[in-house]
Amino acid sequence: MVGDVHTERDAEVLEGDTWLARVALRFTAFTERWLPDAFGFVLVGTFLIFALGLATGESPTTLVDAWGEGFWSLIQFTLQMAMIIIGGYAVAVSAPVARLIARMAQIPKSPRAAIAFTAAVAMISSYLNWAFSLIFTAILAKEIARVVRGVDYRALGAMAFLGLGTVWAQGLSGSAALQVASPASSPEAVQEIIAEGRSGEGIIPLTETIFTWQSVLATFVVFVVAVVMAWFLAPSPARAKTAQEMGIELRPLLAEKDGKKDAASGSTGSRPGDWLERSPLLTVLVGVLGLWYLVRHFTSVEGNPVAAIDLNTVNLVLILLALCLHWRPIRMVEAVRRGTPAASGVLLQFPFYGGIFGMIAFTGLSKQIAGWMVSVSNELLFPPLIAVYSAVLGVFVPSGGSKWVIEAPYVMEAANQLHINQGWMVVVYDLGEASANLLQPFWMLPTLAVLGLKARDIMGYTFAMFLACFPVVLIVVTVLAQTLPFP
Repeated sequence: MVGDVHTERDAEVLEGDTWLARVALRFTAFTERWLPDAFGFVLVGTFLIFALGLATGESPTTLVDAWGEGFWSLIQFTLQMAMIIIGGYAVAVSAPVARLIARMAQIPKSPRAAIAFTAAVAMISSYLNWAFSLIFTAILAKEIARVVRGVDYRALGAMAFLGLGTVWAQGLSGSAALQVASPASSPEAVQEIIAEGRSGEGIIPLTETIFTWQSVLATFVVFVVAVVMAWFLAPSPARAKTAQEMGIELRPLLAEKDGKKDAASGSTGSRPGDWLERSPLLTVLVGVLGLWYLVRHFTSVEGNPVAAIDLNTVNLVLILLALCLHWRPIRMVEAVRRGTPAASGVLLQFPFYGGIFGMIAFTGLSKQIAGWMVSVSNELLFPPLIAVYSAVLGVFVPSGGSKWVIEAPYVMEAANQLHINQGWMVVVYDLGEASANLLQPFWMLPTLAVLGLKARDIMGYTFAMFLACFPVVLIVVTVLAQTLPFP
């Protein structure tokens, strides 16, 4: 009943709302009424891709075999993502970070400022590391919702996820840029194509992708547009739907931390095992061991140490950092226990996305679509077309690294033929691929789990943000492409 009242209220036009807020509320009313939850979304997507494969001439048996072959193809990636979520959660709920979040939550003084502030923090943190951003900003949004009265909880949730839909791939953990910068990460076939346009050099350093001034400028433009749009997306107080109205309990973050700290550091117990659980001794020893390994790992890479960053390294850093921040092993165990439910959606849905990936990657479907796009393109239109294609494909294969392996061969080959800068095409891919995350709930799952929301609660806002930001992306990639020479 409460949800129906709010849906009707969202569909009304009230004074005090900007046109963008009205658009977002109408989209939200639609998604809350009609969209399935994230798991239903992937099931529907499975049969949409199956139908698309049939329409392009693939046989049903070929598609079925490809689906089965792909179903477990992301199993290692699934575990890596689950550990990133759990490790990121453990870091974000540690006492030092909780105190930081509590202080940051005091900065915005109004609902509109709270939503814009959350958007800015989400994008800045995702530029540094997307995995940490998902959990850190979600917990920040939850604390802001508790502190700032009258703020729309759905809009806060959407903005907490915004980094994954805008700038993450342009940052330090961007999959495509890291892959092409390292011979160990980039497939040999891709290196050969790159080498054809670079006089025999099969890699593209980060200085020619995410660290070019054009890339930095593009990232900054998207950041500014997104923050401004977040400000205008905020609904008026009359139409804000708070966490309390949605039945979500908001507990003080610091009070929760302090209570657990007292419990963990109280009785030491009579057994030696109890003492070890509450003593920082093993934490210090494991921290030294991990730091020793990481130093050796990064110094073993010739040239740019950034090339040593991969998902396993990120996970190790998160686990070690969480352990050190919690200080006592018993607190770390409790943080992981509470963070594990946030990974449940990933564990269930990633195999089904693997099946979708299989139907695209293990058949001729992807090349047929890409071949058509290249045939109708030219030097001016190719960057925006690839941005559009990357966004569309990203709805069905929401993995920046895996999808780049699919796209890279024909994207780079076409760039060579059209004499377009290869490094810029990596940037184009990044911006298009990130935009797709605003249209599907795959990467929203960790944020939603922390906030206690469903995908349909926030997708109206993310879709409105997509309509505002993606045209800017298309303009930026087209204009700035003209400033870059072909190697």
